[in-house]
Amino acid sequence: MLRQTLAIVVISAGLILTGYQPVSAGQWKTVKTKYINLHYQSESDLKKFDKKIKAVKNTGSFASFSSSGSTGGPHGRLAKKIDTLVEKVQLILDMRKAIKINVRIHHDKKALKEAYYKIYKKDKTLRAWYLFEYNTIYVNADDLFAGMLAHEIAHAIVDHFLDVRPPRATAEILARYVDGHLNEEAKTY
Repeated sequence: MLRQTLAIVVISAGLILTGYQPVSAGQWKTVKTKYINLHYQSESDLKKFDKKIKAVKNTGSFASFSSSGSTGGPHGRLAKKIDTLVEKVQLILDMRKAIKINVRIHHDKKALKEAYYKIYKKDKTLRAWYLFEYNTIYVNADDLFAGMLAHEIAHAIVDHFLDVRPPRATAEILARYVDGHLNEEAKTY
């Protein structure tokens, strides 16, 4: 009995730490990039996501601004675009550290709201959010743009870069700064 209980606790902890979220319909597929595990349920959602996220210029001095770590094949261009976005956010924040973030692309506003309810057991409509405990960004394929995704990526970077997570208001100020300055040349120090 003790062994079974311990096994359940260990498995549950593992699922939480990996960002596992059960789904009611469809299987999740994944595109892995250098920094992001991009989870989606349909190719059309992934295509919408790709279309909505405009490429950003990374005018910084990262030596790693390359396709290394990005997958090739049919999603190679998307992987490179997403990795470039993460690197640009790191550059703006001047917070460079190895990171791997999960991004879950939900089909629409309703699906995103259902995902929120499954996690928090509360009704709330958000356009996107980041959950530290699952190291996961939740987005809606119908309502998305590069600044919004960069904002949520900033939350993940800030939470993982600092030894102590900052107060929510401080993290929000930094995330808003990122999406407000995404298309500008980042200062390097």
